[in-house]
Amino acid sequence: MLPRKPGLNLRPTRYPHPLIDRYASPEMADVFSPHRQALSWRDLWIALAEVEADLGVAIPDGALEQMRTVRDDVDLDQIAILEGRLRHDVMAHVHHFGEQAPLARPFIHLAATSCFVSDNAGLIQLRDALELLRERLEAAAAELAGFCRRWAGTPTLGYTHWQAAQPTTVGKRAAMWLQDLLLDLRAVDGLLADMKFRGARGTTGTEASFVKLFDGDTDKVDTLNARLAERFGFTDTWPIVGQTYPRKYDHRILSTLAGIGASAARFGQDVRILQSFGEIEEPFGGDQVGSSAMPYKRNPMRSERVCSLARHLCTLELDGAWTASVQGLERTLDDSAVRRIALSEAFLTADAILLILRNVAAGLVVHEAVIARRLRSALPFLVVEDALIAGVRRGGDRQELHERIQRHAMEARARLDDGAEDNDFFARVAADDAFDLTMADLESLADPSSLIGRAAEQVETFLTAEVDPWLEGFEPTTGDDLRV
Repeated sequence: MLPRKPGLNLRPTRYPHPLIDRYASPEMADVFSPHRQALSWRDLWIALAEVEADLGVAIPDGALEQMRTVRDDVDLDQIAILEGRLRHDVMAHVHHFGEQAPLARPFIHLAATSCFVSDNAGLIQLRDALELLRERLEAAAAELAGFCRRWAGTPTLGYTHWQAAQPTTVGKRAAMWLQDLLLDLRAVDGLLADMKFRGARGTTGTEASFVKLFDGDTDKVDTLNARLAERFGFTDTWPIVGQTYPRKYDHRILSTLAGIGASAARFGQDVRILQSFGEIEEPFGGDQVGSSAMPYKRNPMRSERVCSLARHLCTLELDGAWTASVQGLERTLDDSAVRRIALSEAFLTADAILLILRNVAAGLVVHEAVIARRLRSALPFLVVEDALIAGVRRGGDRQELHERIQRHAMEARARLDDGAEDNDFFARVAADDAFDLTMADLESLADPSSLIGRAAEQVETFLTAEVDPWLEGFEPTTGDDLRV
């Protein structure tokens, strides 16, 4: 180690977490803030003591009042000092709370284990984060729904295997992005519907300490848990727990969030590809710089950021799977550190992704002329089969016409590969007397509106039947804090 120079501060600066400082919203960051967690823990201890007192435990009114009075006086620095000495985060909070409310000190955390606050507060945290994320999903879906409806009937070149295929519409393609988000929205609703409170269950989940506290009256234990759950907005408690609520539920959450990442990455990648074609472009700010070296560029940096963040989000599902799989017997502590990282980062990342996705969806620019030009260039090849059938109907031999039309298609393709700007496939077929087809005949076959099938109808049906009921009455309640 280098010798310390007089007056030189060698303390490292605090790492600025990108999710907090650059990408996620203040609302989501607040859900996982130490101060909010500390208040949640105090609320749980106050509720536990109040309900215990109501059920006959001798806790003085003065102790309860003192706890309520100092509830907001959290000193995180003092808690950090206590944790450094005690090497236990929950007990550091217990000691700090007891220092501020000395009358309540004998009763804070009475009969509880650490997971009473850590797990119950964690579930409150996860519920709040899911509800915020649900709003983000709805906001993004609402923007995409408007885009789908506006462009439902606009023909565009479709692709399979990254190769030109049968035409679709701009709105139909966007409806596939929207349908993915709708599946994610349903998954989030399922998580919220199935979320349960842990309650006051004791060290191994048997409620033994609370049975003793209430002198064997198990009805009071049930009442305690029911009232605690109701007080914190839950309708039920997990029927079976060890020391913790099932970590399988954490994996389910991370899996759902990874699904959001997958949906968003698919959207972002498609936008990036379409922007490279010049067909669709994400919003570009008036003062935005696309490239430090190439000033003319308008890079799809928001969609690229979505894809980048989604990659991180999808990998976090593995943390939940591994953690759930190794929770031996009634619990092990190897879930603690990884959960602090994986769950918060997953929600912060998903929050950032959906904010950007909404922003991009709201500002997508459609270049109709480019779309039409690229579709016209490919269209002659896309109606080869229709031209063959039309020639047969004019009296031609199917096998002979097939050989001729294949030769015309390959020669037209080779011409394009050599740099020609126009596709002369129709001209070649029209000049071949074996088909007895005019340019007008062939061009009528290539009317884009006749080649998109039921795309526009499918979009409208999907929006009316599936999307609109989900978004009915939706009004975002949080600001659109977009760091994009």
